[in-house]
Amino acid sequence: MIRLTEIRLPLDHAEPALRAAAVAHLGIDDGALLALTVFKRGYDARKRSAIVLVYTVDVAVTDEASLLARHAGDPHVRATPDMRYRFVAHAPADFAASERARPVVVGFGPCGLFAALVLAQMGFRPLVLERGRAVRERTQDTWGLWRRGVLDPESNVQFGEGGAGTFSDGKLWSQISDPRHLTRKVIAEFIAAGAPEEIAFVAKPHIGTFRLVGVVEKMRHEIERLGGEVRFGARVIDLGIEGARVRGLTVRRGGVQEEVDADHVVLALGHSARDTFAMLHGRGVAMQAKPFSIGLRIEHPQGVIDRARFGVKNAGNPLLGAADYKLVHHANNGRSVYSFCMCPGGTVVAATSEPGRVVTNGMSQYSRNERNANAGIVVGIAPEDYRATGTSGQVDPLDGIAFQRVWESRAFMLGGESYAAPGQRVGDFLAARASTAFERVVPSYTPGVLPTDLALPGHESLPDYAIEAIREALPAFARQIDGFAMADAVLTGVETRTSSPLRMPRGKDLQSINVAGLYPAGEGAGYAGGIMSAAVDGIEVAEAIALRITGTPPSPAPPRR
Repeated sequence: MIRLTEIRLPLDHAEPALRAAAVAHLGIDDGALLALTVFKRGYDARKRSAIVLVYTVDVAVTDEASLLARHAGDPHVRATPDMRYRFVAHAPADFAASERARPVVVGFGPCGLFAALVLAQMGFRPLVLERGRAVRERTQDTWGLWRRGVLDPESNVQFGEGGAGTFSDGKLWSQISDPRHLTRKVIAEFIAAGAPEEIAFVAKPHIGTFRLVGVVEKMRHEIERLGGEVRFGARVIDLGIEGARVRGLTVRRGGVQEEVDADHVVLALGHSARDTFAMLHGRGVAMQAKPFSIGLRIEHPQGVIDRARFGVKNAGNPLLGAADYKLVHHANNGRSVYSFCMCPGGTVVAATSEPGRVVTNGMSQYSRNERNANAGIVVGIAPEDYRATGTSGQVDPLDGIAFQRVWESRAFMLGGESYAAPGQRVGDFLAARASTAFERVVPSYTPGVLPTDLALPGHESLPDYAIEAIREALPAFARQIDGFAMADAVLTGVETRTSSPLRMPRGKDLQSINVAGLYPAGEGAGYAGGIMSAAVDGIEVAEAIALRITGTPPSPAPPRR
């Protein structure tokens, strides 16, 4: 097969045009083109009046070798790479004579899900411990907060089968380096579990929350069919370490405490398992503070974003879908402000996991047809910003969690202490006056949004430097997207869980640098950001465990990081 890149065609092109363009680029007769498959389809909307679709295609031709030789100097013609996934090892026939030999995966978000799936596919019968509930039960618990203001601290947007990614936009793209094409493995598994087949070729694939529920459930059933086990409501409360090596876990489940023997433990905790982080820190597991970001959610009418990005003529075109954006501004106070987790045609959701705190996040369904667009507008912070008051020198790894809690508790108070969120019209925020009502843009966050002043001195929803940077950034963003700083747009507070506030360092073998057999992984450990990168990290950790158990030498292929 031959891969052709950068085939550019008008948005309204006829179906035969793609084949004709491939034939013309290769300089061959139509009869020499035996088959054509679209590998990727994106668009270039830099000129709104002339938006073009951009294709990457794989073609079968009659004389592949000579054609590749003829186009050796063309960067857009090359042999199609072999993207098939190959397992690095398989469990021996007598594997798991004892329970200790079975790998344990703590957490069942994207990272834990793919770590467990790949381990199961290799025959290692993993045990998964998830503190939350199965995805359909968890959905009901989450609605309990959204509809009635009742929080279940163990089953919510952050905790439960599928992790935080289940209640998000379901974005499946990432900017990670991927020389082994592990993202294709992730996409293939999602499709096999019922995700739309188009996620294999659209440039920015997503699944959406409702579809993710069924997909995650089917993947769990596959893990169990292959000999794995998933225990819900199983919260890890202690870690057994002997001689700088993990030996087991203490788990509380249904009010009963049990010991689980284990020599290989994947920590796929997600970024909100604060009590587990504290336990690990108390046990001496190496961790360090890391930068993250905090800010607010902004909402606009989706039509405003569509017209700004695609123009009036092309807004609403089904091939383009609901428009998204990615924005960055470097403020005069030295802070970087950027859009985060942009959700076209979605809603702002309550994402707290602790009583007495308010956290926002964004979510979209597969259709992306809700009235508003939303995104986090967040400000980068460093460990020095959240060092505990009155201290100096090295930042404690848990200081970032304490910092997050301060602003989440403030948001709870500003929202009326009912899990409603504080909000403000953009026009009022820029003019430094309180909002008393919302107008054209109706906030989508439930249990509700209380109009207020997010920057009132002494009661600010964010640190002064963040407020200052966001006030400067919004008009700057409006110069890129017409209407971005519209007076009726809504800001909702607060966004604090952009990424983990700490990292658990690991070696080249992906084990903790000071506890052998412990594999910190995914977003909570500081090694991923989003569904795709977390899933890929889960695959790599599963492979590292398989190599360690079987004694198989690692492949000489270059590592991703």
